[in-house]
Amino acid sequence: MSKLNDVVETVTEKVSNVVEEVKAKVGSPTETSRVRIDGFTEEGENLSPLNEDSSPLGGDSSKSHSHGGGEGIPDSSRAGRTTSFHRADFGKLTGREEDWRFTPLKRLRGLHTADLDGTAPELAVVAPDGVRVESIARTDARIGSAGIPEDRVAAAAWEDFREATSVTIPADTVIEGSVTLTINGVSKDPAAQHIVITAEKFSKGVVVLDHKGSAVLSQNVEIVVGDGAELTVVSVQDWDDDAVHASAQYAKIGRDAKFKHVVVSLGGDLVRVTPSSKFTATGGDVEMFGLYYADAGQHLEQRLFVDHAEANCKSRVMYKGALQGRDAHTVWVGDVLIRKEAEGTDTYEVNRNLLLTEGGRADSVPNLEIETGLIEGAGHASATGRFDDEHLFYLMARGIPEDAARRLVVRGFLTEIIQQIKVPALEERLTDAVERELEASGAY
Repeated sequence: MSKLNDVVETVTEKVSNVVEEVKAKVGSPTETSRVRIDGFTEEGENLSPLNEDSSPLGGDSSKSHSHGGGEGIPDSSRAGRTTSFHRADFGKLTGREEDWRFTPLKRLRGLHTADLDGTAPELAVVAPDGVRVESIARTDARIGSAGIPEDRVAAAAWEDFREATSVTIPADTVIEGSVTLTINGVSKDPAAQHIVITAEKFSKGVVVLDHKGSAVLSQNVEIVVGDGAELTVVSVQDWDDDAVHASAQYAKIGRDAKFKHVVVSLGGDLVRVTPSSKFTATGGDVEMFGLYYADAGQHLEQRLFVDHAEANCKSRVMYKGALQGRDAHTVWVGDVLIRKEAEGTDTYEVNRNLLLTEGGRADSVPNLEIETGLIEGAGHASATGRFDDEHLFYLMARGIPEDAARRLVVRGFLTEIIQQIKVPALEERLTDAVERELEASGAY
């Protein structure tokens, strides 16, 4: 009997040793040893050799920075992107980076290589009573309160701007009309600009950034939406044909706050707008809308990011674009991240592009990262195409000529975004601008 027990103990010990060896090979920890398989961690497949000792999803745990330490995992999760106030931390741009693969770097005219010491655009502010408008120094505590640059061009602007313009809607204040910042370009030398917009708790208002003239500009816009506040920010890029504009716009959303962000890009040679919204407390609600209309040779790029970092928040994204003419190029990249702590998230993003003539190109890339399954809903959609023949047939069957029918379809397609602005004079102006674009095409 003792011999039988000895045999059982020996077999059990050998089986246990085999199990431990197998567990070690697939990445499970053991008390005595760990055998790694290249490309894998305990958490799963690791696609990047840079991620050897981190989660495949990157995240805050795989990135360390204190006010912009230049750390991160390139091209991993949005949570793992490099952030820094210093351009040197991003290295030289090659065009192979994920953030820049669609952008013609040669047309940036020095924003990514030169010191941005040119004359910044003139800035005029028209604001209702009660709104505080100030010029503030780089050392002001409000600088850096909403976000940290995620690319070299934005970091260069952060390093090189001289003073910032601050617009504050005081707590418990509801402003009538809108605050309008007219940004008029007067120089073609690479320049930097910084704007801070603050809606204090339980305030309500609309702020319009109206870009005109000619400039080569890298711009950072910080937006702070306090607890219970309701803020709409409209950024209009109506530049002259030779302008180059890169604008990074960072929004920080407080508890139960509502934020609407609208981007309208019509003019300029190259325009690249990168808005981001980050929830910092529960109950936030974000809407992000965009309209762009690219003519021959224009490059209009939109890269947005919604960071669901808190529970029970909601976001909706809708961008629409139209293209006409040879080499008209639009880019839309929509990143939404639902972090593991963001239970109860409700999010949806959509992009639609309408090709009006031959020779244009629309790149559309929706991205959705979900780190928790405890959400209300999440989805995205993207479509690029020509006119819907059924729409045209419906209108033409009612006696509307084809050219007029096409104009009606385009107008209806884009007006949905214009109507979100809720500033009547600006809506009328942009509607007229769309009409001029259609007339310029020669096809309608």
